[in-house]
Amino acid sequence: MQGPFRESLTAVAARSLLLVLCLLAAAPARADIDIEVNGVEGDLRDNVLAYLSFERYKTRDRLRIDTIERLHERVEREVRSALRPFGYYDPTVRSSVEARDNGEDWRVRIDIEPGKPVLLAAADIRITGPRAEDPVFRDLLAASPLRPGGRLDHAAYEKLKSDLQRTAASYGYLDARFLQHELLVDPPNHTATAHIAFETGERYRFGATEIAQDVIRPELMRKYLRYREGQPYDATELLRTQFALDDSQYFASVEVLPQQRDKDKLTVPIRISATANRRSRWSFGVGYATDTEARGTISWDNRVVNSYGHRFRAEFKLAQVSQKISGRYIWPIGDPALEKLEFEGTWEHQVLADLDTYNTEARASITRVPRRWQRVYYTRLVNAITEDGSSRTETWLAIPGISFASVPKGYLGEPLFGRQLYAELRGSSTGLGADTDYLQLLASAERVFDVARAWHLLLRAEFGTTWADDFNGVPGSERFFAGGDRSVRGFGFNELSPVDGNGEKTGGRHLAVGTVEVIRDLPKNLGIAVFVDGGNAFNKFGDKLEYSAGVGLRFRLPIATVGFDIAQALSVDGASPRLHVNFSPKL
Repeated sequence: MQGPFRESLTAVAARSLLLVLCLLAAAPARADIDIEVNGVEGDLRDNVLAYLSFERYKTRDRLRIDTIERLHERVEREVRSALRPFGYYDPTVRSSVEARDNGEDWRVRIDIEPGKPVLLAAADIRITGPRAEDPVFRDLLAASPLRPGGRLDHAAYEKLKSDLQRTAASYGYLDARFLQHELLVDPPNHTATAHIAFETGERYRFGATEIAQDVIRPELMRKYLRYREGQPYDATELLRTQFALDDSQYFASVEVLPQQRDKDKLTVPIRISATANRRSRWSFGVGYATDTEARGTISWDNRVVNSYGHRFRAEFKLAQVSQKISGRYIWPIGDPALEKLEFEGTWEHQVLADLDTYNTEARASITRVPRRWQRVYYTRLVNAITEDGSSRTETWLAIPGISFASVPKGYLGEPLFGRQLYAELRGSSTGLGADTDYLQLLASAERVFDVARAWHLLLRAEFGTTWADDFNGVPGSERFFAGGDRSVRGFGFNELSPVDGNGEKTGGRHLAVGTVEVIRDLPKNLGIAVFVDGGNAFNKFGDKLEYSAGVGLRFRLPIATVGFDIAQALSVDGASPRLHVNFSPKL
C-alpha cells in the first residue's frame, strides 16, 4: 500500500507545480519604464513627472507598441503644461523612447531647456475696507513672493488668494470679497501682471453662546471657553475651546460650532453640545526604557466625581528599579483647563544607585498658570526610609516648595516632554516638625535652535544645589544623582554619585549636567544626531565631571520625538558603549 500511495503524492505534487508554472507564464508582465528627465530639478522636475502619462503607466500591464507611441506623442504637450505654472511658457523639449532587452522594457529620455521665464511686470495687490490695516492682512502681503521683477509663479498667486479668503473667514471678516482678481500673461514678451483687489468689510464679534450638556455645572462649563461674548471673532479660539473640553475628560463628544451670523449686529452666535463620558475608566500599559527597564502601569479614573468637575485617579506603577502606588483627588479652580487644587497620597520604592528608598507621602498643591508660566505651590509630608548595604535610617520631612515652568503659547494643560525653563525651590524645616533642615534649588533649561533648513541644535542644562548643615540627615530620595537617558548618556541610570566610606553611591549635594546635540533631518520623519554630554552629582564644587559622546537615530511622532542613542563614556577607561531610548519635544 505504501508504494502506490507515495507515487500518487508525487504525481499530485508534479501536477500542482506544473499548474503554478502555467499560471505564472500566463500572468501579464508589468511594464518596466525607466524615465530620465534632464534640465530641470526640484519642484519643476517633480511637476513634470506628475504630468507625464509615462509615469502613470509604469504600473500597467505589458504595453503594446502603439500605446508607447501614443504616450510618446504626449510628452512635449505634458512637459509644457507642467512648466507653465512656474512661469516657463516657451521651453524646448526633446524626447526619445528606446526598447530594452526583450522589447518589453522601455527607456524614456526627456531633455528640457526651460527657456526664458515670464517675469511679473506689475503686482497690483490692494486691500480695502474699514479693517484694511489689520496686521493679519499686512503680514500676508509682506510674506507673499509676488513682486515686480520676480518669476511668475501661478501657485503663489493662487495661494495668496486662498490665504486672503481663509484669513478673512478665520478672523471674522465674514463679508470680505474680491473686487478683482486676474493674472494676465503675455508669453511672447515674457511678462505678466497680477491684479488683486480685496475688500475686508467689518469684523464680526462673538455673540451669545448656547450650551447643551448636563455633566458639570454651567458656570464651570463656561470657564472652559477660550473666548468671551463681544470679543472679535477668531475661529482658532473655537478650536482651542474644543480641545480644552475634549481634554477635560468629562465628555465623550463635544461640538463647538458657529451659527448663522447676524449681519445687523455683526455677531456670530456659538452653540456647544456635549455628551457625558463614561464615569469610570481602567487603563493598562507596558513598556521598556533603558532607565526604568521593563515597566507596567495599571490606573483607574473616576472622571466625574460630582457636578463641580472633581476627578480621582488611582495608579500602580511597577518597574525593575521602582514601584509606586498613588491616589490623586483633583479639584479644578480658576481656569479649569489649566489650574487645579490637588491632593495626593503615595507610597514609592526606588533603587537609587546603591540605595533603596521607601517614601510614604501626602502632598497638597495648587497650580496656577498666569500667561505663559505655570506656578505650583505645594506642601509634602514625607516619611522617608533609606537603606544601604549596612544601615537603615528613617526620617520625617515637612517640605513646602514652589516651582516655575514655562509653557508654550496656547497651552491647554497637555503633558509636556520637556520645558524651556524650569525652576523649583523646596526644603524641610525642623520648625515645621521635621527631623532635618535643608533647602534645595533645582533648575533646568532646554532649547532647540533651527540653524538651517534641515539642521537643528539642541542645548540642555540642569543644575541643583543643597544647603544643609548636616547633609547626612537628608534622605536618599532627596539627593541628586546623574546618568541615564536624559542626563549623562553613556552611564547607567543614577550611576553618577559621590561614594561613602564603604564605596557605596549615596547621592550628592549638587548636580550639574549639560548636553550639546546636533540633529540632521532625514526623509520619512527620521533624523540622525551626534551629541556630547557632561556632568555629575557631587558634594563639592570642583569635583570631577564625567563626559560622553555618541550618535543617535530620531523618529518623529505627532507629539514627540523618540530617540535611540549609542553613547560612549569618555572619562572612564574601559567603559563599553550603552544604548539609550528617550522621549523629547518634537523638533
